[in-house]
Amino acid sequence: MLQNFKMAFRDLGRNRRRSFFSALALSVGLAILILMASVINGEIGGAFDSAIRLQTGHIQVRAASYDANKSSLKWQDLVQKPDQIAAQIAALPQVKAATPRLFASGFLSTVNESSGVQVYGIDPTSVANDPYRTGIISGSYLTADDSEGLLIGQPVALKLHLKAGDTVGLSVNTANGTVEEQTFTVRGIYTTGTYAFDNSTILLPLAKAQTITQTQNHASTIFVLLKDASYTDSVANALKGPGLTVLTWKQMNSLIVDFESLAQSYISIFYLIVLAIAASVIINTLIMSVYERTREIGILSAVGMRGSRIMMLFLTESFLLAVGGVLMGVLLGWLFTFLFNIHGFYIGKMGLTGMMVADTIFARVKLSDFINLSILTFIISILAGLYPAIMASRLQPVEALRAEK
Repeated sequence: MLQNFKMAFRDLGRNRRRSFFSALALSVGLAILILMASVINGEIGGAFDSAIRLQTGHIQVRAASYDANKSSLKWQDLVQKPDQIAAQIAALPQVKAATPRLFASGFLSTVNESSGVQVYGIDPTSVANDPYRTGIISGSYLTADDSEGLLIGQPVALKLHLKAGDTVGLSVNTANGTVEEQTFTVRGIYTTGTYAFDNSTILLPLAKAQTITQTQNHASTIFVLLKDASYTDSVANALKGPGLTVLTWKQMNSLIVDFESLAQSYISIFYLIVLAIAASVIINTLIMSVYERTREIGILSAVGMRGSRIMMLFLTESFLLAVGGVLMGVLLGWLFTFLFNIHGFYIGKMGLTGMMVADTIFARVKLSDFINLSILTFIISILAGLYPAIMASRLQPVEALRAEK
C-alpha cells in the first residue's frame, strides 16, 4: 500500500501544473458549495430569527376564534385580561418575556399622501419590544402612557416624507366595525433591518391602541419569547387551555419551513452539477495520464503487476487529488464565507413576500455542511477516478508496449 502511494505521488508530480489545477478545480467547486450552503443557512436562519424577534415570538396564545388573517377586533375573538395571562406565563422559568399585543388594520395619512399600515399595540416597557427600542434612528421611543404618539418605520417615513415631530392622521378599524380617526405625533422613526416589517408596521402604546379600537382590557395575542427555542413544545403544551389556541413559531412560520425544504431540494441538484463539473476535470486528468503512460503500464503488466494493482494505483492518484482538493476547498470555503460576511449581501426590498428576510443577508457556517460537503466531494472524486483506473487495468501488455510514446 505504501508503495502505491509513493508511485502515485511520483506520477502526479510528473505534471505538477496539471495535477495542481485539477485539485484546484475540485477545491473551488467545494468552496462554492460551502459558500452557497452558508448563504442559504443565513437567509433561512435570518428569516426565522426576524420573524420570531419581530412578529411571532416562539409562542403565541390567542383566543380560539381569532383569525390572524382578518385581524379581528371583536371582543369574542380577543384574549380577555391579557395582562394577567401574560404575567402568569412570564413566571414560567423557561420564559424570557410574555407581553400582550393588539393588532389592527389602518391608514396613515398626511395632507397629500396616505398608506395602508398594520397597527401594533405594544407594551413599551417589555423586553420583547427591545428590537423597536434599539432600532430608533430619529426621535424618541414610546412611553406606556403616551396617548398622542406613535412610531413609524423608516420606509413609511420616506414614503410619506415624515420626520420625528410631524403630525399624521391615523384611521383604524374598531371592535364594533366602525372606523376611528385621530391625529398623532410621530415620536420616532425606527428600523429593524427588515424591510417587510418596517414598510407596513406602526407602533402604538398598548393602552392607546385599546382605547382607539375600543378593545379595552383585550389583546389579539400574548407574545411569548423563550430563553431557548428547545423549550417551545414543552411550554406550548403547558399553556393549552379551554378557549385558547397556542401556536408555536414553526406553525406560524410555515411558509419559511416550506421554503427551506424546497430550497434544500433545489440546492442539492446544484451541488451535484457543480461536483460533476469538478469530477470531469479529475477524469480528464487521469485519462490523459493513462494515455501518456501506456507503455509504462504495459511494462508493469509484463513484469507481473496485476490489473487490480494497476487499478489501485490510479485510484490512489484519484485519492491524493481528492484529499488535496478537499483540504484546499475547506480553506477556500471558509475564506469565501469570511469575505462574504464583511458586508453581507444587501437585498433591501427584494426580500420574499410573506417572509421576514433581513435587508442584508449574512452567511451562517455550519460544521455539518463542511463535513457533509467534504465527504460528498471526496466520494465523487474517487468515483471519478474509477473509469480511468479500470481503463488502465484492462490494457493488454502487448498492445501497451506497442503504443507510441
